[in-house]
Amino acid sequence: MTPLLPHDGLTVSLDIPHQPWLEALPNVEALVETAILACLHRACPALDEAEISIVLVDDATQRILNETWREKDRPTNVLSFPATDTLAGAVPQREFPGVPLSLGDISLAFETICAEAEEQGKSLDDHLVHLVVHGVLHLLGYDHLVEADAAVMEALEIAILAGIGIKDPYDVNSERESEG
Repeated sequence: MTPLLPHDGLTVSLDIPHQPWLEALPNVEALVETAILACLHRACPALDEAEISIVLVDDATQRILNETWREKDRPTNVLSFPATDTLAGAVPQREFPGVPLSLGDISLAFETICAEAEEQGKSLDDHLVHLVVHGVLHLLGYDHLVEADAAVMEALEIAILAGIGIKDPYDVNSERESEG
């Protein structure tokens, strides 16, 4: 595990057990950090201290996680495992004073994300940043199961990504980019 931050009271643990991530994206740590900070500053600026764990895995590992936790026997691009029951737009609250708030865990699947980026004509960098933002929004209580909620979440993703110079990821493809 590589602790990337603290930054403004945020600690991110990044685990990269699947080495092709580092070969394809030597700057992966900076991309993950940029995505998380941009997301939290826009979606939850009042959050003072928190922890997030990110794991960059292969499709086989992601498939096992997806089967275990969602009963879907296939890999998926991003999975989010929120540690709190936060409502979208609310500030997550810590359970114990003095103990940093764990927002949860996110896993991302290398082969699936690479294939999607290629199919959609996106850079792998931009696609990864988008999916990290997407995953963090899930940790903050946002979801896309209902069309109205999906519209809110997508608009927030688009605004966050625009703030760091990444074009609208939904402009390329009208289908939902993520299941996680």
